[in-house]
Amino acid sequence: MPRLRVQLSKVTAKMTKGTSSFGKRHTKTHGLCRRCGRRSLHNQKKTCSSCGYPAAKIRKYNWSEKAKRRKVTGTGRMRYLSTVARKFKNGFQTGVPTNTRAPLTAA
Repeated sequence: MPRLRVQLSKVTAKMTKGTSSFGKRHTKTHGLCRRCGRRSLHNQKKTCSSCGYPAAKIRKYNWSEKAKRRKVTGTGRMRYLSTVARKFKNGFQTGVPTNTRAPLTAA
């Protein structure tokens, strides 16, 4: 009884969604955003995936509480807002302090 040899032909169709396709990627889809500074500005859409620029309002969603926490007021320098509490306590005084003003002369 002769043995039948079955030779498996090599599969000629390649799966091209994986490793071989990743080598062809040499262009960047996102650039720097001028509002948030992250590399999230989509070059074709011209919208930021992080802050939503050029939309007027900052991008935030309630389904991501942790992301909201990272971006909320108080996580940065607060150059202006940090002094407002002190100014509020003193009634938002303006001008020269009263003890350094020159005395009024009677005319």
